[in-house]
Amino acid sequence: MSHEEVIAAIKDRHAVRKYLDRAIPGEVRSVLDVEIERCNTDSGLSIRAFYDEPEGFQGGRTHYGNLRGVQNYFALVGQTGTDLDIDCGYYGQRLVILAQHLGLNTCWVGLSYNKTKVRSQMDSDEKLALVVALGYGENPGKPHPSKPVEKLGRVRVSDQMPPWFLAGLEMAALAPTALNQQKFSFDLEDNKVRAHKGIGSYTAVDLGIAQFHFEIGAAGAQWNWA
Repeated sequence: MSHEEVIAAIKDRHAVRKYLDRAIPGEVRSVLDVEIERCNTDSGLSIRAFYDEPEGFQGGRTHYGNLRGVQNYFALVGQTGTDLDIDCGYYGQRLVILAQHLGLNTCWVGLSYNKTKVRSQMDSDEKLALVVALGYGENPGKPHPSKPVEKLGRVRVSDQMPPWFLAGLEMAALAPTALNQQKFSFDLEDNKVRAHKGIGSYTAVDLGIAQFHFEIGAAGAQWNWA
């Protein structure tokens, strides 16, 4: 994908909870599988895609999230570590945006799936962070409320945000988060950006998603993560 295509996919992507009974074509699966392999190589995670596997969203707590017709999903999996949830957010969103570009819809799911079934397909030393529902939605979803960018970031040595920092915050404002709370923030000092997560469930995953978005918005500028 080009940078412009990634931005377009970020803007077009919304959570979708109801899916059509339509298989994902083999050529689309192949593109996703190649990117999963790249993400795992880059991160050390063990992300997997499951296709035509509805049992992951049957029984248990699956009805709580109002999810219907899910037959495909990404399982975000890795070794237990301090950055596992952040990495799952970052690389999971990388896959979500590619899926959007390929014409698919997605939904981040923390609770409303059959954990027993999904975990049964993992190795014993792996941790399952959460999953992403995947498929062709009944509708494209709706935009979620976003915080103003001035509440998502600050510059420590100036009253003005550089254009690239503002662009990064604008992309981060479009990041999906648990309960749409957007409990993350970014500080800029001497061209170094420090990312902060808030307190609550899945805030580390949310931060990873927001960091992916921020990097897309701030691409091309001279800066580094602190």
